[in-house]
Amino acid sequence: MTLSDVAELTLLSWDTVKGIVKAGLERDYSKPRLKGVRYLGIDEIHVGRKRRFYTIVTDLEDGRILWVKSGRGKAALQGFWRRLRLSRAKIRAVATDMSAAYWSAVVENLPKAALVFDKFHVIKLMNERLDDLRREMVHEAEGLMKKQIKGTRFLLLRNAENLRAEQIPKLDEALKLNQPLLLAWYLKEELRELWQQSSRAAMKAFLKEWCEKATQTGIRQLMKMARTLQTHISGILSYAAHPITSGLVEGINNKIKTLTKKSYGFHDENFFILKLLSLHHSRYKLVG
Repeated sequence: MTLSDVAELTLLSWDTVKGIVKAGLERDYSKPRLKGVRYLGIDEIHVGRKRRFYTIVTDLEDGRILWVKSGRGKAALQGFWRRLRLSRAKIRAVATDMSAAYWSAVVENLPKAALVFDKFHVIKLMNERLDDLRREMVHEAEGLMKKQIKGTRFLLLRNAENLRAEQIPKLDEALKLNQPLLLAWYLKEELRELWQQSSRAAMKAFLKEWCEKATQTGIRQLMKMARTLQTHISGILSYAAHPITSGLVEGINNKIKTLTKKSYGFHDENFFILKLLSLHHSRYKLVG
């Protein structure tokens, strides 16, 4: 129930109900237990139309949000490291994106933990490179080719196995007309196999071969992607020893969206953060 619903049911004021709920959240969730935590996921979320960013840290084993701070990057994590040291938690690995703002903070504060570059962020970056190529092709194309390519963004970025039968012919038609787009799409699909390799050595060999293929295409976006992967190879290969991802945050994001829709936004940031810290125990659904 919303705070307004509870207030109406109990004949209490909205402020009184909020005060009671907030006091309970502060008691139970303001200081999440960090002792025993082994695997962390660090990511950013954006909330509201103004795309306000928050940095969140999650326990990748039980799904708890351990830290929420307005902003993103190294500065948003400062208070967390002190709490982690005091807890004496032995962190084995941390999953982040390839942003230097996050991974440099991990290396500085958890030098003994393995740094794992999250595979979903790697694939997301590859999709961005593919979409950049698609836009370039649309800009340069004319006539039938322009028409065929223009409406394919969704089809190109979606995993091949998730395409519906009626969508495949349209994608095939667009790829046949444009070889650079065809090469980029195949390499995008092939890159997903990196995390299915049986060992670190197999991952390393696969990645080396993929980067060589991407470079040989001469396509600017693919060459740029290959350089990025080569620069971050150590963190990518860490997945072999620590197969963790921050994909859990996607599920959390969906819960946050439902929470904010149901609440029509939050004007009290501290209350909002407490709601996020309790999210793993919450069940939300929109009803009407």
